[in-house]
Amino acid sequence: MSLRYSILDQSPISQGQTSQQALADTVRLAQYAESWGYTRFWVSEHHDAKTLAGSSPEIFISHIGAQTNSIRLGSGGVMLPHYSAFKVAENFNLLESLYPGRIDAGVGRAPGGMPRASLALSNGRMREVEKFPAQLDELRMYIEGSIPPEHRYHGMTATPVPPNAPFIWMLGSGEDSSILASQKGLPYMFAHFINGEGGQDFTQRYRKDFIPHRNSKPYVGFAIFTVCQETEEQAEYVASSLDLSLAMGAQGMPSDGTPPPDQAMAYEYSKFEKLLVADNRRRMVVGDPVQVVDQLEALGEAYGANEVMIVSVAYDFNDKLTTFRLIAEEMAKRTSEKKVLG
Repeated sequence: MSLRYSILDQSPISQGQTSQQALADTVRLAQYAESWGYTRFWVSEHHDAKTLAGSSPEIFISHIGAQTNSIRLGSGGVMLPHYSAFKVAENFNLLESLYPGRIDAGVGRAPGGMPRASLALSNGRMREVEKFPAQLDELRMYIEGSIPPEHRYHGMTATPVPPNAPFIWMLGSGEDSSILASQKGLPYMFAHFINGEGGQDFTQRYRKDFIPHRNSKPYVGFAIFTVCQETEEQAEYVASSLDLSLAMGAQGMPSDGTPPPDQAMAYEYSKFEKLLVADNRRRMVVGDPVQVVDQLEALGEAYGANEVMIVSVAYDFNDKLTTFRLIAEEMAKRTSEKKVLG
């Protein structure tokens, strides 16, 4: 199975950088991704997060769409329990109307922030995550224009109505999300960068138990932290920033953004923190272009995946660009070699 390559960008803020600069970097990355031949480009939703700038993927997708021409755009993802399924359907129908054939509505049930943010988003009400499966049905009903006659909202339309409905994706980092995706006949993106364990078992079960919806077929992706540089040594240097960021986050340590590699390399890790770094490396692929693509392809085989979605965090935006450029170049090289040999 030929693995497609895509990008999820969380708009991370580096030390000394403003959120406006981080958002501008995401737009630049989308433009480069399009020129390098990546399949799709997704943006994330995080609330009350000082180190991640993206809080409203629907608005950001609209802006990125105006700055690009052909790459698919989507949410990785909209945290549906915070919102009305009807309003989310309207947002994505509008996006699909503006950018036909380019929009993915990726949804999940995670909070995307601390409990206080969840309360603020719902005017003090607790999130009703148990209603997520029903919300998912409602979202599809509105997007597909298939409200049944007995439904209380029959005759209502999520406007504007695009020529074709945007694709709904199920996102998740656990078994429940994979089961739900299979039951609903939706494409599934597993967040390996959040949970480095069990994903391959989940996707195997997803494929086995998949129930088609309107002739849909199982489609698997996995999203993973990736750092790729010209040499393994350079990649380890750049990845040290992410190592430290993740270790700090796991311990609830305050952060003012992704630290520079020099600071990360000089940090004196405790024994416990070294274990954290080692554990977090299960969520990452780090190395030179050959090493990285070999590992991603091997993971793709293990997942039975159609697609890998790369998540990259670096203090220096140019290092981040290098990750995606080198992977694209290595993939182009391998494709060319296959054509010659084939």
